[in-house]
Amino acid sequence: MNIAMLLQMVAEAVPDRRACTLAHEHLTYGELYRSARAAADIIRQSGCRHVSVMDVSSHAVPIALMGAAMAGVPYVPLNYRFTPAQLAPLLARIEPALIIIDGTHESPPVRFGSATILTRAELLRRTATAPATDTAWPDDPQNIAVQIFTSGTSGPPKAAILRHANLFSYIVGSVEFLSADDTDAALVSVPPYHIAGISAVLSGIYAGRRIVQLPEFGAALWLDQCRRENVTNAFVVPTMLARIVDHLESVDMQPDVPSLQAIAYGGGMMPTAVIDRALRLFPHVEFTNAYGLTETSSTISLLGPEDHRAACASTDPLQRRRLGSVGKPLPCVEIQIRDDDGRVLGPDESGEIYVRGPQVSGEYLERNALDGDGWFPTRDAGCVDADGYLYLSGRADDIIIRGAENISPAEIEDALRSHPAVADAAALGVPSVEWGETVAAVVVLRPEHEVATTDLQHLVKSRLRSSRVPERIIYRDSLPYNEMGKLLRRELKAQFD
Repeated sequence: MNIAMLLQMVAEAVPDRRACTLAHEHLTYGELYRSARAAADIIRQSGCRHVSVMDVSSHAVPIALMGAAMAGVPYVPLNYRFTPAQLAPLLARIEPALIIIDGTHESPPVRFGSATILTRAELLRRTATAPATDTAWPDDPQNIAVQIFTSGTSGPPKAAILRHANLFSYIVGSVEFLSADDTDAALVSVPPYHIAGISAVLSGIYAGRRIVQLPEFGAALWLDQCRRENVTNAFVVPTMLARIVDHLESVDMQPDVPSLQAIAYGGGMMPTAVIDRALRLFPHVEFTNAYGLTETSSTISLLGPEDHRAACASTDPLQRRRLGSVGKPLPCVEIQIRDDDGRVLGPDESGEIYVRGPQVSGEYLERNALDGDGWFPTRDAGCVDADGYLYLSGRADDIIIRGAENISPAEIEDALRSHPAVADAAALGVPSVEWGETVAAVVVLRPEHEVATTDLQHLVKSRLRSSRVPERIIYRDSLPYNEMGKLLRRELKAQFD
């Protein structure tokens, strides 16, 4: 079992179908397969132990990913936005490596050590012209396919590893082979160093769908690409969808994207107000909320199009509530909610989310995080309702503990965002002499809007209860998010010191 088999199967079935598009350059599945085999030869000859792409999305990404798999070497994408100080310790951990970089722009002054460096252009040239050998690739499912460094929000980055068995299980269990036809195209605008970018490539390949790569996201550019490339499917993170919606509303226009059939979103918590606006702007598009983690090979639960439509059209509060859920687990995934003592909780009881299944790695080079029964503690907090829908309330570490009461930031944020003057909001816990920790909030107002702090406090009290009312509210022009739409609460907490 090797993830390269996913490409081989499609290339043998539809070799002349377009696989990748970047600007006006295309690769067919036959060309992608031959290029990956040629890349595998380059990787073997280099003597490297890891392969990395430190660049924006390009044809080099699927070629290097599949070439590494064929060569039996882990693929370790690196964040090209990192500073030299951030990159140096990561590079030291993957020596000797073959690293593909963008040679068209000035590179940061990074010391690559013993790494073999190829520019993107050189890799594409060599793999397009060099004859590929027929060397067999390793087929041990327990070999490491991908290694991703975590964001390191609570310490040095950990090296999360995904084995071929994990990724193969996820793709085969969630994607139908050659389910796309030759007119389908998926717009990929998420970073190539994130699990969402990797899974988008793998799932697009197995479905036989053309992958349209968008190296840098912009709302107007995203819409333009959808039109130009007749995009049928797209994946965005919450902040991207919010910017698309804001852009359309700011210019008072409807989206002119007749080919677009489906939008999936994930990577961070989606404000219900944003998805509600998106559903009304794109009434003929099917929306899917995908929740997953690096350690689970991407998606573990889905809120599908029917649930979105039903929740949006309903006046029943329970039905409407589902618009804020991440749906139900995939068929091959089990989910439990546990308290701090490890006790499995019942419906609507909040605790930490645990997950188990063949796609779940839960493994780092530094340690294995699975318990004795194969369950992975996600460090995400949430609950499951009586019908099996999963609701997130943030990271377990983000829960506000006021006195003896656990408070979810998400419910406070939803209440604040319901005010017409509020564009975005974040709730967090700050030190309190009386309570140990109390609620604070950072609010972003819409342009040319004003609101009194007391009005926002009364709003939260009326929708929730007094313990949820932020004692302090500060106002900022924007909130800090990473490129996948995750709120960086640690940066906000520093503003209350």
